Amino acid sequence: MRRLGLLAAAGTVALILGATMPARALIVFDPNNYVQNVLTAARELQQINNQITSLQNEAQILINQAKNLTNLPYSSLQQLQSSIQRTQQLLAQAQRIAYDVQQIDHAFSTSYAPATSSQSDQLLIANAQSRWQNSYAATQDALRVQVGIVSNLDTNRVQTSALVSSSQGAIGALQATQAGNQILALNAQQLADLTSVVTAQGRAQSLEAAQRVAAQDQGREQLRRFLTPGQGYQSSNVQMFH
Repeated sequence: MRRLGLLAAAGTVALILGATMPARALIVFDPNNYVQNVLTAARELQQINNQITSLQNEAQILINQAKNLTNLPYSSLQQLQSSIQRTQQLLAQAQRIAYDVQQIDHAFSTSYAPATSSQSDQLLIANAQSRWQNSYAATQDALRVQVGIVSNLDTNRVQTSALVSSSQGAIGALQATQAGNQILALNAQQLADLTSVVTAQGRAQSLEAAQRVAAQDQGREQLRRFLTPGQGYQSSNVQMFH
């Protein structure tokens, strides 16, 4: 009986305490709600990570675009223009029969024209001297152009080395393209130099060949005059330029 009394008393105390404790002090744990809250927080965290990754990718794209739009700090344009101008100046200094169609046509209608009986001995000699002087000047011009081309070789070597280094160290597409374009320009300048020296040599060779042909023709005319009776040709004036 005593035990039953104690249990009843304990139950009464518990009821009294429960009735006197505030409702906010009661903690109720809901597992399902907890799991949902954790999943929601995880999804929000993943979204934030995705946004951070996206921003990082966009920033890298902008950095790459900036690199691709960066100009090449090295330029060989001035040196190339100087080399081309030197070669052009040498070609422009061509003596006597220069690179001019009207001058060529005039020369081949006068001093290089076939010798005729109507031409005086003095004119034949003057034409022969003019042809020789033309060949001499053309040979000198060709040698001067060759010297100019050789002087450009060292400049071209330095520019080629610098451009190759710039191309290899390019940080973006624009720099690589600009370096490649400058290398192509350098190749074009070297080709122009080669064309110039071939042209100068061809001019000298052509004038030399024309001189030989005209000299042979003039020699035949002088010989005809010498052998023609009554021509009144003075042997001391016979001059053949071969």
